[in-house]
Amino acid sequence: MATKEFDTEKHIKYWTESSDVDYSTMLDLYKTKHYHWSLFIGHLVIEKLAKAIYVKKNKDHPPFIHDVRRIIEKAGISLTNEQIVICDTISRFNINARYDDYKRRFYKLCTKEFATEWLNEIKECRGWIKNMLLE
Repeated sequence: MATKEFDTEKHIKYWTESSDVDYSTMLDLYKTKHYHWSLFIGHLVIEKLAKAIYVKKNKDHPPFIHDVRRIIEKAGISLTNEQIVICDTISRFNINARYDDYKRRFYKLCTKEFATEWLNEIKECRGWIKNMLLE
């Protein structure tokens, strides 16, 4: 029985296009002052790009995890200490926005200033990963 060859470019395109759609949603949620949901979607933006990098480097399906740093490290990419902190913080937006007890605390944390700071970090991280995809 012949197995279908893994189409790396198709999978990279899927993850990047999905991330781009989420990026627009993230910005829309921020504009409407839904800061906690904006950051949650921001996590998805970065997670999907990390999965695109994983596909590019490993020519295989990405792992079924949501931890941005682990996905990037599994792609064989070394991160600086600053990048580790950023990736770990962005990954926490996924958990904090998902579960009710975390959600209440996270909602209070997500002031306009906090969201603005982290959306800027997400934008910077997005640019860094997109540049790696072009290499």
